[in-house]
Amino acid sequence: MVLPTPLERRWQALRQLQARVDDAVERALQREHALSVSEYQALAALGYSDDGGHLRQQVLADAIPLNHSSVSRLVARLERAGLTERYLCEADRRGVYTQITDHGRRLLERARETCHQVLDTALRDAHQDETLADLAAHVHPVAAARPGHRPGS
Repeated sequence: MVLPTPLERRWQALRQLQARVDDAVERALQREHALSVSEYQALAALGYSDDGGHLRQQVLADAIPLNHSSVSRLVARLERAGLTERYLCEADRRGVYTQITDHGRRLLERARETCHQVLDTALRDAHQDETLADLAAHVHPVAAARPGHRPGS
């Protein structure tokens, strides 16, 4: 019988942690704000960008990360909801920018609180799983600092 290598075990644990956290965040964002994780990530990338709330669509695709056609569909949904708007670059008409609207910023701030609460809870819960505890501690060291907790034990 072939056993997984330590690298394979860590990779699988990382994928499990991400899936667990993504699922919890997705459910909470959908329930409380009617947003997907990708939509939230796009609004966050725009809202917290150094460019004042707008990004070229390719930069946005890299920040989320999604492929270009998926980002186009995502931005179209956000635009229909009044959360973003698109415009062409004045200097290069091929460049398409997406900008967060005031409505998008307000939703982002509300959704950010939800996201932070769910991330905190999900990562604290991951500390109870010995397979995920070390990774969770790396991502959220505060959760590992509670009394009596020893990561990896």
